[in-house]
Amino acid sequence: MSEVKKIATRESYGNALVELGKKYDDVVVLDADLAAATKTGTFKKAFPERHIDCGIAECNMMGVAAGIATTGKVPFASSFAMFAAGRAFEQIRNSIGYPKLNVKIGATHASISVGEDGATHQCNEDIALMRTIPGMVVINPADDIEAKAAVQAAYEHVGPVYLRFGRAAVPVINGNPEYKFELGKAVTLKEGTDVTIIASGLPVSESLAAAEKLAADGISAAVINMHTIKPLDEAAVIEAAAKTGRIVTVEEHSVIGGLGSAVCDVVAQKAPAKVLKIGVNDVFGESGPAAALIKKYGLDADSIYGKVKEFVK
Repeated sequence: MSEVKKIATRESYGNALVELGKKYDDVVVLDADLAAATKTGTFKKAFPERHIDCGIAECNMMGVAAGIATTGKVPFASSFAMFAAGRAFEQIRNSIGYPKLNVKIGATHASISVGEDGATHQCNEDIALMRTIPGMVVINPADDIEAKAAVQAAYEHVGPVYLRFGRAAVPVINGNPEYKFELGKAVTLKEGTDVTIIASGLPVSESLAAAEKLAADGISAAVINMHTIKPLDEAAVIEAAAKTGRIVTVEEHSVIGGLGSAVCDVVAQKAPAKVLKIGVNDVFGESGPAAALIKKYGLDADSIYGKVKEFVK
């Protein structure tokens, strides 16, 4: 059996920007002295005249991106999630969100899979922050294929978009010919009747593996890839609630304010069902190897399997 291909979605981001640059001359990429880490350096190499290094000044970078957007160009402002969503929140809210400017924010190195960089760099709050900004689209792709499609979709969407990418390599799971990316439209990866697992980002592949383990125990688990957190695919949530009566959300993010909270909003208002939220449980991260942290914080396939099995029982 051939080994599953793995690639970090930050790599996908860099490659997708180059492809965008080839097709559209209005694409401008900004970075905050992290071009090598965010992989926007690939765009800089291909289109140096359309790459701007703003230095270690993320707040200023967002203001520059806003200004560029007013000229009709499409800026992609790039940095670590902690610095983009965290440090520059006010500028994103007031200079990009409030005037509804066409700025795309490429946030890499999100959450605990950042690994050894530790708690200060492991942003588990970015989705929650970005969800609160009116008109902001929030996307958390699961693999290389989806990340590239998300960048293209972000370019085509008129308005602010927050794109979340990871540092760690993840399996490519969307390689089937039928795969199609649509903003706000979830992808059902596996059908099931006993419980529905709704995941986004890195945990999607882990959730698929967990579903296979559950099947061996006679538990039929559906798996939904909710790549767009805002706007959320409410219809998919309502259908899942009606079909299985139990929903488990899995996210590499705080259980407060992210995917789980978004799903619970829909369930509470429109589709009563039992919900279990799996994620980072109101704690800071820590320094360590990414794989070890994913396991410690309960986001690996075995941990998801155990929690879902207990929930169903």
